[in-house]
Amino acid sequence: MSLIDERQDFSDIADVFLLHGSMQSPAFLDGRLCALLALRDVSAESWLDEVCQSLGVEQPRDQPSAERLLGWRRQTLEALSASDLDYMPLLPDELFSLGEQAQGLKEWTQGFVEVIDEVADSELRERWSQALREALSDLEGLGRIDTDIDDSPENENDLFTLTEHARMAAMLLYTEQHPGMPQVEQADAPVH
Repeated sequence: MSLIDERQDFSDIADVFLLHGSMQSPAFLDGRLCALLALRDVSAESWLDEVCQSLGVEQPRDQPSAERLLGWRRQTLEALSASDLDYMPLLPDELFSLGEQAQGLKEWTQGFVEVIDEVADSELRERWSQALREALSDLEGLGRIDTDIDDSPENENDLFTLTEHARMAAMLLYTEQHPGMPQVEQADAPVH
């Protein structure tokens, strides 16, 4: 199995960033990726160009790095369009402090909202459901959360709730922009 088919997690992509001399978190670009896939169906080549530009390189350092970055795009698209609605933002996991996890969510949200601001004109926004408009409005506030939080069960629950809200907003945007995908309820095709 090639790296492009492997499941990518936050640490895998962060390692690729480090290999390219970048200390930035992948969370911001993951937010951008999610919104781009929802609004523009960003191609693999365009995605690779955006990541390389963000990393300050002309192209990925090696084939395995390119495969990981392309696998990241593919797995995000598959998760957004899957009928089981299991999309999860690429964020720091339990190996990181709650403050680092909150910072990742904040950065993801900023990347997501940035693409919406760049791409979605008023005509498109008017076609969105009230639920989607409200969810996206909430995300704008989420991009300003305080990330200096203690590791406590209460903060962990709050962060889980905020992450779930961001996840649902992302899936709602994707499904409204791609009617019929995912096909959560599939009726049997009529037989003629």
